[in-house]
Formats: sequence, structure tokens, C-alpha cells
Amino acid sequence: MKLTKTSFATLALSVAVSMASHAADTLKIGIAGPFSGPVSQYGEMQLQGTRAAIELINKAGGINGQQLEAVEYDDGCEPKQAVTVANKVVNDGIKYVVGHLCSSSTQPATDIYKDEDVLVITGSTNPGITTRGYQKVFRTIGLDSEQGATAAEYIAEQVKPQRVAIIHDKQQYGQGIALIVRDQLKAHGVNVASTDGVIPGEKDFSSLITKLKRANVDFVYYGGYHPELALIMRQSHAAGFKPTFMGPEGLGNKDIARLAGEAVEGLLVTLPTRYDLLEQNQPVVELLKAKGVDPSGPFIWTSYAAVQALAEVIGKVGAESPAKVAEALHGATIDTAIGPLTWDDKGDLKGFEFRVYRWHADGTGTPVK
Repeated sequence: MKLTKTSFATLALSVAVSMASHAADTLKIGIAGPFSGPVSQYGEMQLQGTRAAIELINKAGGINGQQLEAVEYDDGCEPKQAVTVANKVVNDGIKYVVGHLCSSSTQPATDIYKDEDVLVITGSTNPGITTRGYQKVFRTIGLDSEQGATAAEYIAEQVKPQRVAIIHDKQQYGQGIALIVRDQLKAHGVNVASTDGVIPGEKDFSSLITKLKRANVDFVYYGGYHPELALIMRQSHAAGFKPTFMGPEGLGNKDIARLAGEAVEGLLVTLPTRYDLLEQNQPVVELLKAKGVDPSGPFIWTSYAAVQALAEVIGKVGAESPAKVAEALHGATIDTAIGPLTWDDKGDLKGFEFRVYRWHADGTGTPVK
């Protein structure tokens, strides 16, 4: 078959119309998080939650005739990689992002999104994320100031330790919440004996453990993620140093039990409620279980709720203007899998609550407050 110039033009026009039609029928949402690296299980929870929400929304007809399409970006929980991801999101023309998850990634990424008219709903907890006046940044989780207050109150009123050590990983999330807890404990009159930082990826904590033993520390609060604390707990247990350990939601997972072994028993963790146990979420729980997914992960549900919130507001005001979507979110109360969500003028949730769980060697937690 010989194609004439007219045939080529007709074919090109047909392809362009087909591509435009596909674009009009699809609304892309960026999903950004740590899908590789030492805390990738949290990113996996993000993917599980967003994929489930998008699947169910699409089965119900999508949004205003458009199907949602997830475009997934791995930031590795690394600030520099998060900047690369943010620039790629912008270059890909995506205007709505669920993520990032690690506060140290969210902070620099949102600096870029602000100037490029991208709306973000994050699972990061560091208070600094929303203190910069960015009107298109929202959360579906509470603040470390709230999480820290919950932890400090429980320590002071229930545990009543004699000498507390504060340890953190020197990163925005870990150091931030550790210092919040330290200051809250001092306000409660609790004796904080020391504050120390460790390096992410560090393996030998023997000198730190020796220091804490000599100081007669009976309670350790750790700010950071689970890989380092798991080793600290295992090595402390082997050295006969057995204080009560506690930390934030970045510790509450099955891997810390695998890494720490029997030393994990009794670890205290602040986490959101178990959304998978709520009656309203059982259809989603069944969908997740059918895919072989453990539905208990908290970031499954915060990510699921982020997609729900975007879908509802975009359904009302359209997707053309992230600024209009942000304005609508600021004035909305939206029913989601984690309950009704209302945001303040900074994009922080109103009334979010953390609970205290006691962790066990099988990788599960039991609520104690």
C-alpha cells in the first residue's frame, strides 16, 4: 500500500485525536514515596492504599467521566532523590500528588511543587511541612506535635520512669519528634538524662548502650525509623540492658520484630487507630486480602483517604485548577476511610488522634491507650 501525503496527514491527525481522547479520559495522579530502600515497606503501604482507592473509584465510573491513573515515583526516602522526583512530576504535567511520605523528602519536594501549581496530600508528620504558607499542601495524618504529646503523657502518667534517654537519627522526622517528646517530658517533670543522635545505617551501638547502662536509664524514646532501633534493641538485650523502649509511627511494623527478635516485646509505639477494623472499611479490607495484602498498615489508609479526598473535590470543581481544588479542600469536611476529614488554613487535619500500642514478637501491636 502506498501512502500519499494526504494519507500521512490523515493518519497523523487520527493518532493525535486518539491521543487527545485518551488524555481527556484519564486523570493522572502522582504517587510519590519510598518504594525502595530501608523503609520501603511504608512506600508499599502507600501503593497498596492508592491502588485500591483508584481501582474502586474507577469501577464506580471514575471522576466526571475520567478514569484515574496512578503514576508512581520512588523517592527512596532521600531528599535529593525527592527533588529529582518532584521535577519529573512537573515535567510529566501531573498536577495532583499523593505523597511524599518521609518528611525529609516532602519538605524539598513541596518547595518545587509550590512554584509549579501542584497540589499535594502527604502522609508526613513533621510540623514544619505546613508552616510555610503553601496553600496546596495537605495531610491525611496528624502532626508530630500531637503524636509527641500523646507519647509524653503516656510516659509521664502511666510508665513513670526514673531516668529517660532520648535518641534520634538526626533527620527531620526522627530528630523533630524526639525533641518534641523530650521537651514535653520535661514539662511533665520527667527526668531526661541524655539526648543522643545516631547515624542512619549505623550497625554497632555498643558504646551508646554502655553509656545508657552507666547512666541507669530505664526508659528510651527513639525518634526515627525501625532499622536502627531494631539493632539498638537487639544489642541492648544481648548486653543485659532492658529499659522500656518507645517511638513514633515509623517503628510500628512487622520488620522491626523480625530484626529485633524477642527484644521487641514490650516496645511502645504511637500510631493512628486500626482503620482496617472499622466496619465501614470491610469491603476495602476484603479487596486487599484478596490481593494478599495485610490491611493493618496505617499508611494504606492515609493514602487511600488522600485519593478519596481528591476524588470527591475534583468531582465537584473539576481538575483544571489545583488552586480551586485546594480552596475547596480547605472549606470541606470529607467522609473517608479514616473518618471525616477537615483541614485548617495550613492544611493540617483538625482533631486527628494517635494511640499507644504495645508491640509483640509476632509483629503486631496491642492498644494500651
